[in-house]
Amino acid sequence: MSDLDQQVTGLNQSVNKTMKKRRSSATNTSEPETQSFDQAIGEKKGWRQMLPFIGPAFIAAVAYIDPGNYATNIQAGSQFGYLLLWVVVISNLMAILIQTLSAKIGIATSHNLPEIIRDRWPRGVSFFYWIQGEIMIMATDLAEFIGAALGFHLVFGLPMIPAAILTAICALLILTFQVRGFRPLEMVIALMVFIVVIAFSFEIFFALPAFKPFVQGFVPQFQGTDSVLLAAGILGATVMPHAIYMHSGLTCRRVIGQTAEERKKIFRFELIDILIAMIIAGVINAIMLSVAGSTFFGREVINDLTVAFHGFSTYIAPIAGILFGVGLLSAGLSSSSVGTLAGDIMMQGFIHKRIPVFIRRFCSMLPPLILIISGANATKALVMSQVVLSFGIALAIIPLVIFTSNKAIMGKLVNRKLTTVAAWCIAAIVICLNVFLLYQTFFG
Repeated sequence: MSDLDQQVTGLNQSVNKTMKKRRSSATNTSEPETQSFDQAIGEKKGWRQMLPFIGPAFIAAVAYIDPGNYATNIQAGSQFGYLLLWVVVISNLMAILIQTLSAKIGIATSHNLPEIIRDRWPRGVSFFYWIQGEIMIMATDLAEFIGAALGFHLVFGLPMIPAAILTAICALLILTFQVRGFRPLEMVIALMVFIVVIAFSFEIFFALPAFKPFVQGFVPQFQGTDSVLLAAGILGATVMPHAIYMHSGLTCRRVIGQTAEERKKIFRFELIDILIAMIIAGVINAIMLSVAGSTFFGREVINDLTVAFHGFSTYIAPIAGILFGVGLLSAGLSSSSVGTLAGDIMMQGFIHKRIPVFIRRFCSMLPPLILIISGANATKALVMSQVVLSFGIALAIIPLVIFTSNKAIMGKLVNRKLTTVAAWCIAAIVICLNVFLLYQTFFG
């Protein structure tokens, strides 16, 4: 065993010894139960060996099917039909690589990305990261909370204020699963993702896309400046900063690898988790765009989720509108819960502090509740939340690529040269697109 592997193994053993004490003193459950590799695998054979590693990617993938994705996909489909399906595919491949790096750094170091930033960079930088992270989580929760409240409003016909209050109650109920541990939370999140899958599976059945235009949508092409701008919006909004920080926190101490070989095996199992979860998220986004294309293209351009709901009910059937609303509700509630989890991981990592998750959840719900009660335009609030998130993209991606390319940190799981080049290219594309979108938002 090399000196580097011995150092990493010693670090992992130290983490393993202290985790039991840390869990008993924590004010809430924001870390998964820690197991050694042998404990996780046990006597399991074949595909059953994967089961202890399935879950983290599904929680991270929720960030890619949030209400913001709904709005972008519906507009793209209604305005350009199936033209931009290829953009959804490219953006999903980018997200897979970024989330893979995030999971890998947690597995390799037994620390989450915020902790590594705190340990490797000056204290002031870490404090700055925490401040911007909290602002980013508030912006994220703004979009998700409003989306969930809108789902209650559309499906059950509730006025927005009672819908917002019901959303707050449901969000707190979901939080009780997090307090009980990660497995219950993962089960709830997976169930909500499954509801979204079922909803849009029926949607695509009701609004079958035309085969030839659908297939042509996977060929890269544009139709005028507006299609380029919308493609930039889809790509630029792909990578969610909080999902990057969170995924490393979900994998860092879930299963501890004592040797380089064990950590490589853990990473291979987690890679399967990532591929399954992110492919499901990509398929959901593609179905959203396709359903909007087959329903609205040539009729009207949809840039409001309420209009989309009524459009599905009018052009297809009332049940199609209900399914859209149910999917929106489930996506909003699940992604909002994930935002709370991400905020807890970031605070613990950047400044080594924690507050009870119920207090955190209550504080994060206040801004969207105030907006809804004040009667502010929900769609404009969603747009502004995406603008805030654009500022956090570079701050999350750059350290991720730097650290995963450092052999002293990653050991045998260090990025290959091709992976590093691809990661930097994706980082450059996403950062440039978000700068471009910021410019378009304020000056376009």
